[in-house]
Amino acid sequence: MEKNVKSRIKLILLSNIVPIVFFVLTLGAVIAAKIPPLFLISEVVRRLSRNTFLVLALIIPVIAGLGLNFAIVLGAMAAQAALFFVVDWNITGVKGVLLAMVIASLMSIFLGRLVGITLNRAKGREMITSMILGFFANGVYQLIFLFLIGSLIPFSKTDILLPQGVGLRNTVDLYGTVAGALNNILVVSIKFINIFIVPLLFVVGLCLFITFLLKTKLGQDFRAVGQDMHIARTAGIDVDKTRIIAIIYSTVLAAIGQVIYLQDIGTINTYNSHEQIGLFSIAALLVGGASVQKASIWNAIIGVILFHTLFVVAPSAGNRLFGQPQIGEFFREFMAYAVIAFALAMHGWRARKAKH
Repeated sequence: MEKNVKSRIKLILLSNIVPIVFFVLTLGAVIAAKIPPLFLISEVVRRLSRNTFLVLALIIPVIAGLGLNFAIVLGAMAAQAALFFVVDWNITGVKGVLLAMVIASLMSIFLGRLVGITLNRAKGREMITSMILGFFANGVYQLIFLFLIGSLIPFSKTDILLPQGVGLRNTVDLYGTVAGALNNILVVSIKFINIFIVPLLFVVGLCLFITFLLKTKLGQDFRAVGQDMHIARTAGIDVDKTRIIAIIYSTVLAAIGQVIYLQDIGTINTYNSHEQIGLFSIAALLVGGASVQKASIWNAIIGVILFHTLFVVAPSAGNRLFGQPQIGEFFREFMAYAVIAFALAMHGWRARKAKH
């Protein structure tokens, strides 16, 4: 009996080792930083409404057996491209945000299909393939917005172009157009804590959509393909098509999530804003207890809270402990890579153990 209890405890600890370790690290950083509680809560609530949508965009590919979709950066690029054109056309407020979401979604359907077709040709190596696709797409993105905008692609707003009139500036300001458009619709203030209701409603809506989708025939197909492609094919499921649909969903949701994220930030770092989206979203999902083969809505929400709490307190903790806030900056980026590496190592260990 005692042996069974010990083995169960050991199993629970091994299954949740990433969130447990990260919780201890975050708690230690919060204590060391000595940040006012209201400020910390305010920052975490804002990041919860800003980042959760992007993390939730990763769930469907995991369920469908495609692993961690690093190619969500393509959706982020589509969102930024859409926002550049919305700024150029001077469409402001909620109309501008919604138009950017529509344009980004249409581009993401096309991009997601290309990614899905590529990943179907790289079965078993989806994660590294999606990462390389992200790097390749970034090169194409740089080419378009550094050399084609203002030359082959006309842009009327010269203030966001480089001095020679070709290529976008490093930073595009969204203030006066779509910055805070969703945030400012409805704000609830509780003791200096501003809660932006509309972005949170988008997150809740996506949670309900994912829950509903997974109960449909398509959702069951995602699960079946994720568990065993051969059995799913024998059961009459079009495996390749189902995988492509999963990637399209993920890419479109990432594009919408990036629009929500950028309207909150208020500026677009033209050539860098999208680069860390995949890394930090995947790290947040893994911190919440997800794995390469299993992910849930709660994993995403818990991961965002833990990961971004550490993000808020790390510079202050680094400053108090070592007299250098920059150490905190390095530490949180190191932790993002470390969490992903550890999760992949655990996945390999479990797979090898199950095989033996």
